[in-house]
Amino acid sequence: MNIILLGPPGAGKGTQATKLQAERGMVQLSTGDMLREARKAQTPLGQQVAAVMDSGALVSDEIVSALIDEKLSTLVPAQGVIFDGYPRTAAQAASLDDLLGQHHRTLDYVIELVVDEDALVERIVGRYSCAKCGTNYHDHFNMPKVAGVCDVCGSTEFKRRADDNADTVRTRMAEYRAKTSPILPIYEARGLVRHVDGMAAIDAVSGAIDRILDIGPNEGRASG
Repeated sequence: MNIILLGPPGAGKGTQATKLQAERGMVQLSTGDMLREARKAQTPLGQQVAAVMDSGALVSDEIVSALIDEKLSTLVPAQGVIFDGYPRTAAQAASLDDLLGQHHRTLDYVIELVVDEDALVERIVGRYSCAKCGTNYHDHFNMPKVAGVCDVCGSTEFKRRADDNADTVRTRMAEYRAKTSPILPIYEARGLVRHVDGMAAIDAVSGAIDRILDIGPNEGRASG
């Protein structure tokens, strides 16, 4: 099973990808992670990535495709893949089709985690973590049992990400809409898109994704 997970930052793609990896043995291919890994590995391709990133330029589609090709080559055919952050353009979507074909794979689903923008802003702006152990908390939804004290390690120091503010989140939402609008119609025309309520509880979102994957692409497309 090979799928694309779509959704703006904070929609829960990473959480769901982690669960799919643990429960189904799938592999998450995140372009950001792959670029960082390639740079660190300092392979010939990694050196190209480092040079481009150091120059401040955008990594080309050709390099990203080469990284994906390299990753797919390391997987056994039965291992499902979760594409996260790719494709973002019509050209990348066509490139992904070619890559999957070269590795005798097909794209089964494009699953979009649909979110409410105002609720997502509240979700992201309110989150923080323990500065010592990294345990995550939220101003409204997941507060420490004792105010100001980490439940896990007892630390009284907490931190927030500098970019977890309303303006940044709304900018990211706008960027997401702009980037996905060219590719969703492509996959909708092929009957691959499924929408899941990304604002539901984590287990409810996981259950909805599981039901989609358990139906299977052929049955799902036949029923519309």
